[in-house]
Amino acid sequence: MNPPQVPARVMRAAMRVLIRPVLSPRVPVQVQRRWLDAVTRLAPRAPRVDVRPGELGGRPVEVVVPRAPASSGEVLYLHGGGFTVGSVATYRALATHLAAASGATVHLLDYRLAPEHPFPAALDDALAAYRELIRRSGRPERTVVVGDSAGGWLTLSAAVRLRDEGDPLPAALGLVSPWLDLSGTDRHDDRADPLLQPGWLARCAADFAAGRDLRSPELTPLAADLTGLPPLVVQVGSEEILLDEAVRLARLARAAGVPVDLRRFDGLWHSAQQSAGLVGEATSAVTALGGALAARLPAPA
Repeated sequence: MNPPQVPARVMRAAMRVLIRPVLSPRVPVQVQRRWLDAVTRLAPRAPRVDVRPGELGGRPVEVVVPRAPASSGEVLYLHGGGFTVGSVATYRALATHLAAASGATVHLLDYRLAPEHPFPAALDDALAAYRELIRRSGRPERTVVVGDSAGGWLTLSAAVRLRDEGDPLPAALGLVSPWLDLSGTDRHDDRADPLLQPGWLARCAADFAAGRDLRSPELTPLAADLTGLPPLVVQVGSEEILLDEAVRLARLARAAGVPVDLRRFDGLWHSAQQSAGLVGEATSAVTALGGALAARLPAPA
């Protein structure tokens, strides 16, 4: 039985009331983590998808497997949360919908969070998980890396590092509402974002960087040479303050010769894909993401 659907305008208002006030620089990070885990617990999972525990690169993962796969691919998912919050619990439902939409097995990584584990801990975890996934399969062409928000930063930064160090690259990168300019220098904070506050982003960036210059090359993937990266699938909402960063990434990647599928969803907010299964527009966005990724993966044997 399908769960009742929530109009996008109602969910948008709920984000303003239930999530945005908590994602504030004045709220302790431990409180934010507990609250997000609690409010996302009732998010509906996709049907005919199994979830089991696993491990990659020395970190826990949840392995989300569609019962009737349409591809032989695998997805490493790097969740969002400003590098300080978010967990397999808050992203479990989204991972099931992405697995169902793509037909691929999704590995939802529980990477280390700041401020307890600042840069480069999360990036090291992402790289270690990807490298182990590739060692297991021996087929990078059947693997994609996807991340939303801060997970988008991890996805792009990991791909640049893998290329520079001569590792096999994934078949594609998926970036959902990516947070790519940690300094916020070029951000238009006047956009009516129902979820994100600039002050919270600034605190998250400071916790993650732990005293480093936010404009330094190691923290600025948009300033990196993007030549030779895998094709990008980018999704962003029209109502988020990170819209311009996604558009800028697409422009820079295309200039570097990287294929880009950029989709802007009018009326959707930051990482609205987490409402898949509840909000029709969010479900459609995840379906589109899964389809675009599946097109880059091998067909079942």
